[in-house]
Amino acid sequence: MEIKEEVKKIRVTDELVLKEIELSDASDIFSTIDSQREYLGKWLPFVDFTKCLEDSVLFVGSVLDTPPENRELLFVILYKNTFAGLIGFKDSDFNNHKTEIGYWLSAPLQNKGIMTMSVKALIKLSFDELFVNRIQIKCAVGNQRSRKIPQKLGFVFEGIERDGELLSGGKYVDIEVYSLLKKEYCEKRQNWVKFL
Repeated sequence: MEIKEEVKKIRVTDELVLKEIELSDASDIFSTIDSQREYLGKWLPFVDFTKCLEDSVLFVGSVLDTPPENRELLFVILYKNTFAGLIGFKDSDFNNHKTEIGYWLSAPLQNKGIMTMSVKALIKLSFDELFVNRIQIKCAVGNQRSRKIPQKLGFVFEGIERDGELLSGGKYVDIEVYSLLKKEYCEKRQNWVKFL
């Protein structure tokens, strides 16, 4: 008899759910990337390396094959039961209780507050359940949509990481670094509770 761990789900609103990634999500991930290569590829280097469904299957498999004690949570964003994008933790430093939130959203679903609400849900999870003390979000300079999220959520702009990411075409881009500390989140908790 196989015992299957229950997939973690976060109900953000009636229409918005974050569901821990599963192998069955690879097809939606690939088809979204494949149909929006120009849009997503402008800021996301992995788009160039995602050439076929098998690439997305291998990516999801690599996440799921990581031992649970080292695995970083990665969620599929479902809006009205439809795949909308991905959000999760990356480059976590468990010894120092810090992590980074990374995300991307399908073009037709922009400007609905989906990503801002999703990021808020992961911030709440981080500080209330996962013993995180510091969260950072990095955005390429010029990526206005992405940078609005940490700015709206009260993150502190720390500075520019010069040539921090290699984009497609071999072009380096500077990265804006934003952070939020648990003590800052606790000071704003009442505003957060109203929203979530």
